Amino acid sequence: MTKVYPNTTPSPVAVLESSPITTGGVSDGKMTKVYPSTGISIPSPVASPTDGKAAVITVWKKSLLFNCNGFTVFDAKGNLIFRVDNYLSGNKGEIVLMDAEGKPLLTIRRKRLCLGDCWLVYDGETAVNPRFSVKKNVNPLNSKSLAYVTGSCGGKGRKHDKLYEMEGSYAQRCCAVYDDKRRRVAEIKRKETTEKGVAFGVDVFRLVVQQELELTDAMAFVILLDQMFGTGRFSGFSQR
Repeated sequence: MTKVYPNTTPSPVAVLESSPITTGGVSDGKMTKVYPSTGISIPSPVASPTDGKAAVITVWKKSLLFNCNGFTVFDAKGNLIFRVDNYLSGNKGEIVLMDAEGKPLLTIRRKRLCLGDCWLVYDGETAVNPRFSVKKNVNPLNSKSLAYVTGSCGGKGRKHDKLYEMEGSYAQRCCAVYDDKRRRVAEIKRKETTEKGVAFGVDVFRLVVQQELELTDAMAFVILLDQMFGTGRFSGFSQR
C-alpha cells in the first residue's frame, strides 16, 4: 500500500481527515509516502512556471471526498493544488477542475450533437465562449494520435485551428502533448519511487508541464484523456 500525504484538507464536508490516505500501490509490505510533508497549508494561486523550468506535479486518480470519483493533484512540495470531485450519481457530462480551496477553475462539458467524442472547456463555471474544444482521434491511419485540441470562439486561437495534439498511450501513462509548432509542451509519465519493491501503479503519475502551456489546461487534457481512454466508473471508453 502506498501512502499519500496531502498538505491541506480540500473540504470540511465528508472528507477523509483523520488518517493517512492510501492508494493501491504494490510493495513488499512497506508504507511509502508520496510526499513526506504533513503540515496544513493553502498554497498561493497556481501559475505556470516563468523561470524556464518545467513544472512537475503528481496526479492521483482519486477524490478525497466520499462517494466521489476524480483527481487529487500535488505540486513538487506536496501542496494540494487541484481537485476534481465528481459525485457518482452526478452529471457525467460535466466535470469541474477546482483549486485547493474548491474554487472552480475550468468546467469541461461534453459537446452535444457531435459525431465522436468531443468536449468543450470553459473558464470557471461559465457556459459561453469556451476556451477550446478537445476531440478524440478516430482516424485509424494516425494510430499514435489520441486526441487534438482546437480553438473555439472566445478562447485560444482562431476557431477550428489545431492548437495541440496528444499522442502515446494513456493506459500506460506514457503520453505527450505537442503544440502547433510540434514542441513538446507536456508529458504524462509513471510516478517513480526510490524504495525497492514499491510500485505506484497507474493511479499515481507525474505530469510535466513546460512554461508554454498553462497548468490548468494541462490538467484539463489529463481529465479528458481519462474520459476517453481510462477505465472504471469515472470513465467508460476503450483503452489506448
